[in-house]
Amino acid sequence: MTGRYARRYARLVTMPSVTSTPTAGTAALADATASDAALRRFLHGLPGVDAVGLEARAAMLGTRSIKTTAKAYAIDLAISMIDLTTLEGADTPGKVRSLSAKGRRPDPTDPDTPKVAAICVYPDMVATAKEALAGSGVKVASVATAFPAGRAALPVKLADTRDAVAAGADEIDMVIDRGAFLSGRYLQVFEEIRAVKEACVREDGTAARLKVIFETGELSTYDNIRRACWLAMLAGADFIKTSTGKVAVNATPPNTLLLMEAARDFHAATGTRVGVKPAGGIRTTKDAVKYLVMVNETLGEDWLSNEWFRFGASSLLNDLLMQRQKLRTGRYSGPDYVTVD
Repeated sequence: MTGRYARRYARLVTMPSVTSTPTAGTAALADATASDAALRRFLHGLPGVDAVGLEARAAMLGTRSIKTTAKAYAIDLAISMIDLTTLEGADTPGKVRSLSAKGRRPDPTDPDTPKVAAICVYPDMVATAKEALAGSGVKVASVATAFPAGRAALPVKLADTRDAVAAGADEIDMVIDRGAFLSGRYLQVFEEIRAVKEACVREDGTAARLKVIFETGELSTYDNIRRACWLAMLAGADFIKTSTGKVAVNATPPNTLLLMEAARDFHAATGTRVGVKPAGGIRTTKDAVKYLVMVNETLGEDWLSNEWFRFGASSLLNDLLMQRQKLRTGRYSGPDYVTVD
């Protein structure tokens, strides 16, 4: 299987043998990013997306059903993959502390409930979240780079990132410049991602993981989404992410499947593993299970952990908790069983 996907891209660039060295893939693709013309040639040389086939496969995978024992496992796995998020202008330290407490212990009546993967906040709230989550193992993620529009000069975006990292962010969620991308200024977008990646490095040499958000609803075509995926992965993204959750069209099964296929193909071609994060519009346990089936069928079991797959969907947590409680006790509790974020 791996060899088939590696051969698929062999005509575009000479790939190394598959290796676990994190930088091997991007180093081997240096020629593709040497100039704007080379990057354009590479990205436009990627295989075109069969829209009908993509949507049909996403729909087919969405019909899979799982039994009770597997469903219980899937619910716990999904809870552990959530980036519990508050990104509002009215956010306060108290709201961030409350959300952090929920992330640490999503169901106070059941200590066996998994913790979420991360709490995601604006940069000025990172220190508050970090303090509230100390010792819990829950990560602190911060949006940056003038989220959600990304309309700011590069020095401003880098300062935004450095502030979040200095405050203790474990992960940075950046947005690409969609205007530059849609104008065909691919090298500008590539260099911006690289610069933000460098800004994620702390003084002690450790680094926050970088999630790159495409805002797929604004990229117009599946081919553009595929190109954005490869652009970000070539630039060193640790995760590729569909959306900000702030526009009309966010994560959908087809566009998320496209991200998964890109991550699979990139790994097959380079040996470098990249995570995937659908965000926005995923609200029910049924939805979450569909995405987990998609991960298993497309990327395999190695991606079925919060190290490599996340849900950017805060409202999803409440439904997962309700369904978990139903499996555990045989009944639903009242509407006050879960907190309203």
